[in-house]
Amino acid sequence: MVVRLGDKTIEVIQGDITDYDGDGIVNAANNHFWMGGGVAGAIKRRGGQVIEQEAMKLGPKPVGEAVITGGGTLKAKHVVHAAVMGQDLATDADKILDATRSSLRIAESNGIRSLALPALGTGVGGFPVSEAAQIMTGAVRKFLAGSKTLKRITFVLFDREAYEVFAAQAADSPK
Repeated sequence: MVVRLGDKTIEVIQGDITDYDGDGIVNAANNHFWMGGGVAGAIKRRGGQVIEQEAMKLGPKPVGEAVITGGGTLKAKHVVHAAVMGQDLATDADKILDATRSSLRIAESNGIRSLALPALGTGVGGFPVSEAAQIMTGAVRKFLAGSKTLKRITFVLFDREAYEVFAAQAADSPK
């Protein structure tokens, strides 16, 4: 599913974010940037331990902030680690919004043109997918309106249900 916003694009696909062939991917991280399960674990398994080592040297950061590392052996050159939760692995709407915005800002400031995001906070964090979709698609639309570098944002959802929720939200969001 694709939504065009002038010369910018929001895509929603079902798949594995570690297969994304673009400039960067976002990791749903804790604020100390150790990579355990979920999206973080998949990124570490696929891209290598070096990603976690580099990220942990940049932490801890306040929840809601993001850091950027290399992509290890991933197709994507960069991993943006969005601190969507603390050590307690709990999150909420404000943390998801802040982490999404921080991810977009750090990607933009590092010259990233294409970025893939997972459904932040919906795995280990247990946040409802429908609310995350609303928060994240709204933040992406607003950011892209003023972006000079980011041109393509892709939401990569692992399961069909999350894909359908994000696709519906991206299609229905105010233009």
